[in-house]
Amino acid sequence: MQNLICMISKYLVLIFMTLYTIKCFTYFTAKDREKRTSNLNKQIFYIFMIHFLCHVMLLINMQEKKIMLYYLIEILIAVVYIVAFRTIYKNSSRLLTNNVAFLMLIGYTVLLRLSPKLAVRQFILASVGLIITLFIPFILSKLKNVKNWNTFYGIFGIILLASVFIPGIGKEINGSRNWIEIAGFSFQPMEFVKIVFIFFAASSLVKVSTMKELIVNALIAAAFMLVLVAEKDFGAVLLFYICYFMMVYLATSRPVFMFLGAALLVLACFAGYVLFKDSLFAHIMVRITAWKDPFKYIESEGYQLSESLFAIGTGGFAGTGLGRGMPYIIPVAESDFVFSAICEELGVIFGLALILVYLSSFIAIQNIAMKCKNPFYKYVTFGIAICYIFQVFLNIGGVTKFIPSTGVTLPLISYGISSVFSTLIMFSIVQYTYILVSDEADSVEKERQRIERKTEYSLAGNEGISGKGKRAGRKESY
Repeated sequence: MQNLICMISKYLVLIFMTLYTIKCFTYFTAKDREKRTSNLNKQIFYIFMIHFLCHVMLLINMQEKKIMLYYLIEILIAVVYIVAFRTIYKNSSRLLTNNVAFLMLIGYTVLLRLSPKLAVRQFILASVGLIITLFIPFILSKLKNVKNWNTFYGIFGIILLASVFIPGIGKEINGSRNWIEIAGFSFQPMEFVKIVFIFFAASSLVKVSTMKELIVNALIAAAFMLVLVAEKDFGAVLLFYICYFMMVYLATSRPVFMFLGAALLVLACFAGYVLFKDSLFAHIMVRITAWKDPFKYIESEGYQLSESLFAIGTGGFAGTGLGRGMPYIIPVAESDFVFSAICEELGVIFGLALILVYLSSFIAIQNIAMKCKNPFYKYVTFGIAICYIFQVFLNIGGVTKFIPSTGVTLPLISYGISSVFSTLIMFSIVQYTYILVSDEADSVEKERQRIERKTEYSLAGNEGISGKGKRAGRKESY
C-alpha cells in the first residue's frame, strides 16, 4: 500500500509541476487581468499540492513523524509571506512572489531529505530573511538619492570583499578564500557584494557621459574582480564580469562593448592560465581535469561529477521517488550539487521544469526592467536579472558537465543562508521596481481617462452651443 501511495504521489508531483510551469508562461500571454489572476491562483494550489505530496513520500520513506510538523510550519510561513507581500504592496508582482515561495519550499523539502539538521537551520534563517526583506521596497521608497552613492558603493563593496583576508575571521573552503566566520556564524561577503556591485555599476552608468568616465568606471569594476581573483573565487569573477558588460551594453546600446567584453574574457583566461597555472589556477585545473573526463578520474578528481551524472541517469525521467534514491553519495549534494539530487529522486522532467521556472522569473524581471522609465532602477533590475540567470546557468551547467564546476549555488534551493538571503534581497529590489512601473502605468491611465473626460465635456459643450444656435434660428424664422 505504501509503495502504491509513493508511486501515485511521484507522478502527481510531476503533473502538478508541469502545470505550475505552464502557468508561469501563460501568465505572460494572458490578455486580461482576470486571466492572469486565475493563473496565479492556480499556481498557489499547485505549490501546496507539490509540497504536500513530497512530504507524504518523505514521511513514508523516512519514517520520521517530525516531517509533518516541518510541513505545517513551512507551509504556514509560505502562506504568510505570499499574503503579507500582496497586502502590504498591492502593486507587487504575484508571479515573482509565487516563484520565490515555490523555490524555497522545494529547497526546504530537498534539504529535509538530505540533512534534516541543515534543513531546520536553513528554514529558521531564511524565515528571518523573508521578514527583513519584506521591508526593502518600503525602505527604497524613502531613499531618493541612492543613485548618487556610486563612490560609497565602490569603496564599501571592495572593503567588504577584501574582509576575507583579515586574519582570524577569513576562511578558505574548497580552495577559495571567500568566507568569513564571526562568533560561529559563517557567510560569504561576495553574495552581498554582488548586489552592491550592481548598484555601483547602475549609479555610475547613469552619470557616464564620456568615454573617459566609462573607462574610469570600468577600472573600478575591475578592482572588484581582482579581489575575487585573489580569493580564487572564479565563479564569482565570471558572474561579476558578465553582469557588468551586459549592463554597459544596455546603457550604451553599442554592440562593440559586447565583443570587447568577450575578447577581454578570453584574453584574461588565457593569460591567467599561462602565468598562474600552478598557483591561482591550481584548484581550477583540478575541476577542468574532472570536467574533461570525470570517469577516467572517478577515484579522485572526477568522483563528485561522476556521482552527479550517475544520480541524474539513475533517476530517469520520473525519478526514483523522494526518499528512495541515494543522493547523499554525491559530495556537497546539499549545496553545489543539489540539482543532481533533485533529478535523481524527483526526475529529469521535474529538473527541466525547474529550469523553466527559473527562466520565467528571468523573463519577468527583464520585462520589468524594460518597462521602467527610471534609468537607475532599469539598470539595477536588468543587472539583477543577468546575475540571477547566469548563477542558475553556472550551477546547473557545472553539475551536468556542460561547463566546469564553479562552486556557485542554485538560487533559493541550495543550502547556504548567504545565497538565499542575497537572492531574497534582489527579488525585493525587483518588486520595488515593479511597483514603480505599476505606479507609472496607473498615472498614464489616469491621465488618459482625464483627457477623455475633458474631451467629452468639451464635445458636450459644443453640442449645447450648437443646439442653442439652432433654436435661436428657428425663433427668428417665426
